[in-house]
Amino acid sequence: MTNLNEVAAYLDLAAANAKSVPMLTGKYPVTLEEAYKVQGLSIQRRLDRGESLIGYKMGFTSVAKMEQMGVHDLIWGRLTDAMHIVDGGFMEISKFIHPRAEPEIAFKINQDINSEVALEDLPSIVDGLAPAIEVIDSRYENFKFSLEDVVADNCSSAALVVGKWMASTHEIKGLGISLSIDDEVQHSGNSNAILDNPWMSLQKATRLITAYGDTIKKGQIILAGAATPAVYLKACNKVSVSVDGFDVITLNVE
Repeated sequence: MTNLNEVAAYLDLAAANAKSVPMLTGKYPVTLEEAYKVQGLSIQRRLDRGESLIGYKMGFTSVAKMEQMGVHDLIWGRLTDAMHIVDGGFMEISKFIHPRAEPEIAFKINQDINSEVALEDLPSIVDGLAPAIEVIDSRYENFKFSLEDVVADNCSSAALVVGKWMASTHEIKGLGISLSIDDEVQHSGNSNAILDNPWMSLQKATRLITAYGDTIKKGQIILAGAATPAVYLKACNKVSVSVDGFDVITLNVE
């Protein structure tokens, strides 16, 4: 039987040391349920070091990605305050292994949620909407992993930038979204790339996260998932994300 605490320490040290490791297959085989337990144990190590949980991120928010990974549902990971970078702030690339940036939509929750919320009721649990940049950084060699690997590795969560919050009534369906590096657009897309409607991602978040026993707390953030392909980052890059109707947000890499 795989020692889940040992796996959690294995991945936590890889992230802390910014050093890639082989996939779990073989040395540490885990089921999907065990992978979520490993994720929780790994994040708990961060919390024990003084970090705090600020929210969650959703993954596999496109049908194509789900089909690629052979699954029929989203995955989710946890976000801590140490991952948060202010809009216009800096990230030290030496603290990452092979980081990539993605443009997203963020939700700010206004009450504790411990069960699934119906789609039509979601606006009542949201205080604000904002554009976001997520930096993903798999701890596995060559950014290659199975479903169980990526879940155990906290769904590659590494850093996030959140822009100015707008009212929950602000439109987020059908919005143009672009991801630029050094003021050159690398990818253009649409918010409907997130499950055809970013609100659907939040609805699934309430179901999946609470099903594993977590309570989404008042004031926490949910990242809805990537709206375009990710872009690899290198030192001296400036990342910009533009979402129609919102202010442009930036992240500087040093």
